[in-house]
Amino acid sequence: MQKYDIAAYIWPAYTGKEPRAYQFWPEKHGEWESVKSAEKKFNGHCWPRKPVWGYQDEADPAVMEMQIKEALSHGVNIFIYDWYWYDNRPFLEQCLNDGFLKAKNSTDMKFCLMWANHDAGNAWDKRLSDIRPFYTIWNGAIDKKQFEFITKRNIEKYFVRENYYKIDGKPVFIIYDINNLIKGLGGVDGTAEAIEKFRNDTKKAGFKDLFLMLILNDSYYDLSGVDGNGKNFDSADIVKKLNFDGITHYQMAHFTDVNRDYEQIIPDMVKEWEKQSSRFSVPYFPHVSIGWDNNPRFHCLMENIAKNNTPENFEKALKLAKEFVDGKTLPVPLITINSWNEWTESSYLEPDNIYGYGYLDAVKNVFIK
Repeated sequence: MQKYDIAAYIWPAYTGKEPRAYQFWPEKHGEWESVKSAEKKFNGHCWPRKPVWGYQDEADPAVMEMQIKEALSHGVNIFIYDWYWYDNRPFLEQCLNDGFLKAKNSTDMKFCLMWANHDAGNAWDKRLSDIRPFYTIWNGAIDKKQFEFITKRNIEKYFVRENYYKIDGKPVFIIYDINNLIKGLGGVDGTAEAIEKFRNDTKKAGFKDLFLMLILNDSYYDLSGVDGNGKNFDSADIVKKLNFDGITHYQMAHFTDVNRDYEQIIPDMVKEWEKQSSRFSVPYFPHVSIGWDNNPRFHCLMENIAKNNTPENFEKALKLAKEFVDGKTLPVPLITINSWNEWTESSYLEPDNIYGYGYLDAVKNVFIK
């Protein structure tokens, strides 16, 4: 059995089976449309790129059967699905429901949900991203009634599955945007009540408890007055007040300057792991990002680009994450990776025409003997 839990985030937009996504990707192929149209912006820019496996529909169970097999053989044993709920209904669930869960070998791979409860805007629409990227189409904040509905739905639909990822028998559920969570649930106290209800419903379903995790982001470090009653909270207070069980990151772009050489970024990753590990009273699980370059989503040049993020350098970061886990007392040896397939942010494990299977082989070299 593999000693480490290596969890890769999945961006479930590489399918044409989500009708609500046609407003962003009108050719009905999901965000592959932005990947295909990606341009070289300057000499030395590593775009365009092409997937070795082709522009696959990741809501196809046969496709996911192959991807699960490749992931497991290279040491990735957990998929964390970005999960969305907009305008009173789910969004982009097809890759999980129709692809992953219907794959013949799906039970071989663990999975869990990260509720990507940020607002949705034009950043996904390349025709509009240069002009109004932050225009809000759907709000990520939801009220208590809807929160209770979706949490019960997720317990009954996903938590009960034998391959849903659990820590000490507790289903793992990850929250991306703490600001939107608190805003929708009526402040810090209201959020604490809603989370306690979520825990109780999870226990009623037969589980020991809920393992609730938070994604850290620089913008979360100052939450002054978010509950509307004059109290001041920083993220350490929020984690304690809301009774989170663990923390991690989603992308290195959230905590460091990515516009430089990857070898310069690696020490800052390690510093961040140590900082957050000592700052919080709950476990911090280290995060490694493969890269950052979101130019495929834009016609104009987006200058924040991680450079020299070769598979060899990525492997160096993974070795340090392994050392970090080995040196800590954690409930599980979990490391999160961005990501399995964030092509339009240039941070993916899936093989491409530049490095082939290099990034997957890096994971294999470190975590499979």
